[in-house]
Amino acid sequence: MQFHIHQLRLWAPTLDTDEAWQAWANHPTPLPDNQEQPTCDFLPPMQRRRLSRLARMTMHVAWPLCGDDEQLPFVFASRHGETPRTFALLSEVADGQPLSPTQFGLSVHNAIAGQWSILRGQRGESAAIAGEADTFEHAMVEAAALLSDGAPSVLVVIAEERPPAAYDGWIDDVPFSYAVALRVGGIEAHEAGQGWRLRLEPHQGTSAPAAWPHALDFVRARHVGEDAVEHTWKTRRWIWQRTP
Repeated sequence: MQFHIHQLRLWAPTLDTDEAWQAWANHPTPLPDNQEQPTCDFLPPMQRRRLSRLARMTMHVAWPLCGDDEQLPFVFASRHGETPRTFALLSEVADGQPLSPTQFGLSVHNAIAGQWSILRGQRGESAAIAGEADTFEHAMVEAAALLSDGAPSVLVVIAEERPPAAYDGWIDDVPFSYAVALRVGGIEAHEAGQGWRLRLEPHQGTSAPAAWPHALDFVRARHVGEDAVEHTWKTRRWIWQRTP
């Protein structure tokens, strides 16, 4: 699979400028997560109020990558999705409180993709993906399929929110909340962009967990100018290679 990354937008607590992300990529470290979230001032207050923190992160990075009247296929990817919202719902049920139909409807994994479609007036394809540690690569496979079907560009967002403390013994791959949005096109597109080839090979034996989630590690490698990066997970080895 080959892509041109025409645009890239990133967000994490304290990291909302290119300079801040470059500094982080040079010296990647965990970040304090004090529930900061993007303001999403481009949306009316009534619409912002319905957005969870994860949804705000997604809208913040994705919104500028789509033109006002442009229709783009949309791929939303998150391994853990709306875990904080779901945990709050489960806590209310455990306390004997009535379950909010609205909150339940917004907790399902494709809710954010649906909110994007409504808020942007998007009528085309959308997908919501939840994979394992290589959810990032599976999202790019979905984008490659959409491109092969004739889409000129695809908008891909990978977002994770730091889970509640109750999940600390089970979820250990979200060092801090983050959102990564990529506008990707096929190799035949020649406008300004950055070319990458993604290859999947079988992997045998054990492998140490990646130091950073795959999407963040790709961001790090891209910022520091690495020409190749490798991610392994279970029986899969994903190899990213920069192309001319």
